[in-house]
Amino acid sequence: MLDLANLGYVGMCLSAFLAATILPFSSEIVLVTLLSTGANEAYLLVAASVGNVLGALVNYVLGWRYGETFVLSWLGIKARTFLRAQQMFKQWGKWSLLLCWVPIIGDPLTLMGGVLRTQFWFFLSVVACTKTLRYGVIVYYFY
Repeated sequence: MLDLANLGYVGMCLSAFLAATILPFSSEIVLVTLLSTGANEAYLLVAASVGNVLGALVNYVLGWRYGETFVLSWLGIKARTFLRAQQMFKQWGKWSLLLCWVPIIGDPLTLMGGVLRTQFWFFLSVVACTKTLRYGVIVYYFY
């Protein structure tokens, strides 16, 4: 496996990107590792935020373009689980995207944002703000 921390800021961006997609991945370890080596906090924050937002945009586009077919066929999610997620997203509306930074539920929320055709600029604004804030808290805490 490629050691992303050895790639510096590019590795940070790549790990954050992978962590934001449906793939099971964690970018926090890379972030903390790079912080402990003395890497610039501001550059790490930018790299992590950009990568994570781009990963969320991949989820959004996949959801928008392929919708239910992608979720059920390609990801193998059960129809009942998909319906429940759809109902929850509709119940809370686009504001549920405020939780897109939360591990485990955040990635499906960004996918559902695309499936249910959340307005792009709203999606991008909320996702960028919440994900940057999350990484900012981690940087602040470990600095």
